[in-house]
Amino acid sequence: MTDRDDPPIYSIGAVARMLDVVASTLRAWEDRYGAVIPQRSLGSQRLYSRGQVEQLRLIKSQIDAGASAADAHRILIQSLQGGPIPQAAERSPGQPLILIAERDPYAAELAEYFLRTEDYDVCMAMDATQAKLMFAERSPDLVVIDLLISGGAGFRLSGEFATAGTQVLAVSAIDSADEALLAGAAAFLRKPLDSLRLVSAVRDLLGTSALVRSTKKPHVPA
Repeated sequence: MTDRDDPPIYSIGAVARMLDVVASTLRAWEDRYGAVIPQRSLGSQRLYSRGQVEQLRLIKSQIDAGASAADAHRILIQSLQGGPIPQAAERSPGQPLILIAERDPYAAELAEYFLRTEDYDVCMAMDATQAKLMFAERSPDLVVIDLLISGGAGFRLSGEFATAGTQVLAVSAIDSADEALLAGAAAFLRKPLDSLRLVSAVRDLLGTSALVRSTKKPHVPA
């Protein structure tokens, strides 16, 4: 199909609304994976064709089904080369779900990678609105939230999520431990995140670490 048959007509804002993602996520996918490259207008604005929107829709559907962003892009490339599209892995019963609400796409993907290696299910949100929607739709067991997301909305969201009964692990590039805990977070980590500390904190909060298990008193029959 040529540009004449499928002209680039959609702005990045329009595509973001169609896919229910933020524009920064589309820019991050373009820069990191290079699978979907929009054309540029004379004013250097990104313009997407209908075919590219469908490609991005495939990526989004795979991520929503549980695939990482990297795997979703590999699936798209495989499909463009004529290969079969594998089914995304479904969430296993009892597998803890972690929501990462992060303003930095690279930090989000790094945290996702380390948590998935520990067999956690992960979903991601790149702004406060998306985080609230994802929280309502997916009911995560734990939220890892950047306090500075959407201009500092992470403090308010920490309280909302904690009030709903979900464990909150707050992270920030500034020392905000006191504010985070007062807002309702169960724990605080300073960025940049150390992978071992992140995984250990998640295990502790979910009750899956040796530290937490050792503090639980065994039941002694009467």
